[in-house]
Amino acid sequence: MKILYVEDELSLAKIVRESLVSRNFEVLHVEDGSKVLAHFIEFQPDLCLLDVMLPFKDGFTLAKEIRSTHPKIPIIFMTSKVQTEDVIRGFGVGGNDYIKKPFSLEELIVRINNIYHLVNQRQASSSQVLQIGQYEFWPDKLELIHQTGLRRISYREAQLLFELARAKNEIVGRKYILDKIWGDDSFFNSRNLDVYITRLRQFLRSDEKVQIITLKAVGYRLVDEKGEHK
Repeated sequence: MKILYVEDELSLAKIVRESLVSRNFEVLHVEDGSKVLAHFIEFQPDLCLLDVMLPFKDGFTLAKEIRSTHPKIPIIFMTSKVQTEDVIRGFGVGGNDYIKKPFSLEELIVRINNIYHLVNQRQASSSQVLQIGQYEFWPDKLELIHQTGLRRISYREAQLLFELARAKNEIVGRKYILDKIWGDDSFFNSRNLDVYITRLRQFLRSDEKVQIITLKAVGYRLVDEKGEHK
């Protein structure tokens, strides 16, 4: 399991990180709240362990930002803020668990394992698979599987591919996609959509019978020759 661990108290962070690594977790420690999102994108963690009181950007704010693009990733708060309103706020911004400092390392590890497995069991029970040529696409798991291997994709990439795949071999309007996924069809979001379409084409290139066709100023069509309507 890959854990993004955000804690500015370096002595505590060293102890916690070493303990987790000794239990075969892969841990990336970040101490500055303002740098978390960049590390998150690069590291692609399976779970986030967030201190609340952080320099530059607090844990509650980080959780809201992470939830906006990765709504199903488990988040555990660790904090000395023990007032009832703090706990309620922690769950309100998307936390799955809330552990109060000081805590035992054994308790932390049990909570990490419990939350991770609980969240993944829920996702597995609600997952659906979409067949795209030689690919299996699991939208809820953010997985695209081909005989050459498994690719983990981002939440937004999965949103876009889902919209194209569920209307396979039919046109999906560009404005519809922008409004549905980005919230508006601004110039900046339009350029982002172009980038994501390019990425999806690269992901699907192992099957030459699958293509994403651009209809200029209109939209896109995910062509799957095996799935063409008769």
